[in-house]
Amino acid sequence: MRSVAFHTLGCKVNQYDSQAMLELFEEAGYEIRDFSASADVYVINTCTVTGTGDKKSLQAVRRVLRQNPAAHVVIAGCLAQRDGEKLLSTGARLVIGNARRKEVVSLLEEAIDRNQQIAAVSDILRADYEPLSISRHEGHTRAVLKIQEGCDRYCTYCIIPYVRGGIRSRKPADIRAEAERLAKAGFVELVLTGIHLTSYGRDLENETLLDAIRACDVPGVQRIRLGSLEPVIVTEDFVSALQKESKVCPQFHLALQSGCDSVLKRMRRRYTTEEFDRACALLRAAFPGCAITTDVIAGFPGETEEEFMETMAFCQKIGFARMHVFPYSARQGTPAAQMSNQVQKAIREERARQLIAVGNQLAKAYMENQLGTIQEVLAEECENGLAQGYTGAYISCHFPGGVPGQVYPIWVTGLTEEGLTGEIAD
Repeated sequence: MRSVAFHTLGCKVNQYDSQAMLELFEEAGYEIRDFSASADVYVINTCTVTGTGDKKSLQAVRRVLRQNPAAHVVIAGCLAQRDGEKLLSTGARLVIGNARRKEVVSLLEEAIDRNQQIAAVSDILRADYEPLSISRHEGHTRAVLKIQEGCDRYCTYCIIPYVRGGIRSRKPADIRAEAERLAKAGFVELVLTGIHLTSYGRDLENETLLDAIRACDVPGVQRIRLGSLEPVIVTEDFVSALQKESKVCPQFHLALQSGCDSVLKRMRRRYTTEEFDRACALLRAAFPGCAITTDVIAGFPGETEEEFMETMAFCQKIGFARMHVFPYSARQGTPAAQMSNQVQKAIREERARQLIAVGNQLAKAYMENQLGTIQEVLAEECENGLAQGYTGAYISCHFPGGVPGQVYPIWVTGLTEEGLTGEIAD
């Protein structure tokens, strides 16, 4: 029996895609092994959203081939879609893009049988929705459920539309069927993910993101967590409808990227800080105490010290529960990479450090507000009698007792650097 091991970089969409490919290998009779173990095949699902993603992806490929020179390596994902045949120079047996993952096993075995290398990268801009599916999520208590693929926003800094293609939505009936499979497998929380969730349904007839959310409301599922949203979707009607979906977690990730309107315009983001602020207010009015999390880019081309300070002040004003901060990374082929007024690397990194410090302060303040409250926590691990899991607002919490996969009411009694501590409420 041949064996296969997976290593996934990047976003939750990649996590889903890896699980789907893993199950295809399993159906073909392969034994699944840990990535640190010896295996016949290694699949590395890559990321190219930043230069760091490129570097880590290539490092993983080289490390595997150095340690296991007889193994067959498959490079999949966004870097594979972007660089295609160039990656065959790494020694990979198969390079497969974001449109032919359903064929990963047959293509690999064809390459092995013919003793050839294959680059299976097709035109992603004309691709249909690829019918990948999963029945579980290996090594997880929560399951990622992919409902959408692609993006057509073309923000000036972003490579993703070029490597993921245009908007393609999964039909609600298919979403419900998969939600039922995952619930049957014991998953009580589903994380809805996609490349641009806000665009879900634009390519379908009379379907919206709310329909996809409702499709996940099946027996056994207790929590539905949403992936990243754009503030433009957060209207009064949307929030009012969302409020009626009792299983939706009170955590909303709104990608800010910059808290300065002039920078947002150069980024080609389609909202203003005023609209972003209003979206946050609508969510907080409907979901008191909810966690609003975000992404911020530091040092976008042309960002002045004054513009950066506007972003710092705006983040503090909103009071995010968590901030993911990235120094700007130029992506070849994007308009921002061609802008003449690039910010020096040292300045980008220093601004990122300052934003991270603000984010840490805001996260601590949010967690302090949880003290003395009762939070529903999904236990994910249990070791030496101590369980660890996440609240509905996606804050880590440790407490005595508990069984992985169960949701407990936890009385929050303390804080750590990573999250909360508490005990099961009577």
